[in-house]
Amino acid sequence: MGIFDFFKKKDVRRYDATDVRVVDMEEGYVFDYDLSTWTVSKTYIYDWGDNFFSKDHKITNGKDTYYLSVCDDDELEISLLTKVRISSFEVDIPHYIKENEEPPRRITYEGVDYTRESGEAGYINEGDDWEEMMSWTYYDIDNKRILCIEQFDEDEFEASYGKLIKEYEISNILPGNRN
Repeated sequence: MGIFDFFKKKDVRRYDATDVRVVDMEEGYVFDYDLSTWTVSKTYIYDWGDNFFSKDHKITNGKDTYYLSVCDDDELEISLLTKVRISSFEVDIPHYIKENEEPPRRITYEGVDYTRESGEAGYINEGDDWEEMMSWTYYDIDNKRILCIEQFDEDEFEASYGKLIKEYEISNILPGNRN
């Protein structure tokens, strides 16, 4: 080994902070949103079939915890969601789905009317396991708010609601330590 070989870097990955996008985020990443720094504490991957995937990131800023949903189908859709009790709706969602094989077309939550736009069957990655699930997505009339209902097994339901955000609202995305 020559003297100049000592200064050569071997197999070093270069990181370009200007080239990281929301779709690139994984567990451990940090980013800024709404005057706060957030950490991705867990990433869930959804497989919708036909080689189409989306991600939900559980994020925290040390005070609040949300889910950042990233779906890059024909266009990028990012939503900031919080979990809500399935029993908090004026309609008994589990009963309605058992009777009709799908949730109601319209749902009101906290005084906002939402209309169902889609329903997808897929799988969610839970560690090394994939669990089958069904997901329905609702939007308000202005397409600024979103509501999601998910069904796992026959009697397991989850719901979340939040708002749609633009990619430029998330900045300073950096990889961090994975836990």
